[in-house]
Amino acid sequence: MVRKPIKSFIILHLLFLLIAGTTGTVYAQNAEKIKLKHGSHREGKRTDAIMQKWRGNGLGQFIHWGLYAIPGGEWNGKQYNGAAEWIRSWNEMPKPAYDSLIYKFNPVNFNADQWAAIAKDMGARYVTITTKHHDGFCLWPSKYTSYTVANSPWKKDIMKPLVDAYDKAGIDVILYFSIMDWNHPGWRYDIKTRADSIAFEGFKKFTRNQLIELLTMYPKAKGLWFDGTWDKSWIKQAKFADELEAEMRKLRPGLIIGSRFRADEYGKRHFDSNNVLMGDYEQGWERKLPNTIADVHGNDWDCVMTIPENQWGYNKAWKGHIKTSTELIEMTAKAVSLGGNFVLNFGPKGDGSIRDQEKRLALEIGDWMKVNNEAIYNCGYSGLEKQDWGYSTKKTRIDKIYMVVFNIPVSGAYRVKLPAKTAIAKSYLLADQNQVLKVEEVHTNEYFVYANPASQSKPFVIVLETKKKERSGENNYDKAKI
Repeated sequence: MVRKPIKSFIILHLLFLLIAGTTGTVYAQNAEKIKLKHGSHREGKRTDAIMQKWRGNGLGQFIHWGLYAIPGGEWNGKQYNGAAEWIRSWNEMPKPAYDSLIYKFNPVNFNADQWAAIAKDMGARYVTITTKHHDGFCLWPSKYTSYTVANSPWKKDIMKPLVDAYDKAGIDVILYFSIMDWNHPGWRYDIKTRADSIAFEGFKKFTRNQLIELLTMYPKAKGLWFDGTWDKSWIKQAKFADELEAEMRKLRPGLIIGSRFRADEYGKRHFDSNNVLMGDYEQGWERKLPNTIADVHGNDWDCVMTIPENQWGYNKAWKGHIKTSTELIEMTAKAVSLGGNFVLNFGPKGDGSIRDQEKRLALEIGDWMKVNNEAIYNCGYSGLEKQDWGYSTKKTRIDKIYMVVFNIPVSGAYRVKLPAKTAIAKSYLLADQNQVLKVEEVHTNEYFVYANPASQSKPFVIVLETKKKERSGENNYDKAKI
């Protein structure tokens, strides 16, 4: 008497779930995207030569420099605990006192060629340089504000010699530009009144003028890196920002712009309301790295990283953990293994010199890159399973895989699992290509590569030259019966 109704209920419930599941699947498949006027205007990666070059850079340099380098994170004997370039926002720092630092900006030790040489020696293929940070001070002689290098004791343009020096060194230049501008009277964090709206209209015109000015004055620059775009005032400017982006791209065909510049009409940043990337690459990886290829959603991206925990502009006191060159090389390899670029920040001093610790790290990274850059430049995701010894990279349309080793197994055997119907034709150390390594297949498409490098104090690279297996059943081990 009881069991029959329960059985009927279960059957009906299962039918309901089946119908609901099917209906849900059909709905998801047929769901229309939100119609957006100011969302992303492209799906998928750019395929032009300019973007392909950027994608293959592997390693870059960031330069944070401005008035904030003069106090270097200190004021009246007190240490500011935040990032040095934010010291103007500190209650202990009087705003007029900070703004008057323009009259102390005289970087007598600034040498653009030396900066470019440090980047080149490190192995950087592109550089991002601050033209204007949140404080509004311009390192170029902008005609739209008096708060520029032209009115400092230095008087001369900073950006032109930098762009020229890096370009001469074969390093592409990206111009950093902060939308947020604490010095401009029209800047607002939000727009709540008619007066705010009128003031911000003037600020928008000012911002547009400065960006067009930069693109006109420095035609060698390859892209723009935006910051200070998270406040409600700018998020509300979807139409204006979208039209400005289109104007800049028309002025400079091939211009590279990251995902931070603008929001869509629903206030979504980086990714629009249809979850499509806005801009040419994702800028969400600041001082952090993805862990899997799924985390980057098939997009181009780069990671910008500081040497201390969170210091961009020059700070006299580096607190906490200071990353070693080995850590930074590992971050570079990890970024490239997941299809991205790694960009290391430098914060020059107020006098224009670069601190000795940064120069030493650059040289140490450069020494490694001179031997192993084949595993970094123009490389990306290999498709292999992550192994404990490190990271693997691969060049497009070339049958080579690079194993970048950071953790040496006690056995000296490095496990590699290749795709189906793929075998290792030859293996050797990138630093010593005459040293052919022993390879042993331990399971179908799974190998041990045996290596014992002469020096184990630094990361090293094992090269795998791969080939297709002659027949699919080759070395096909039977599975145990269970």
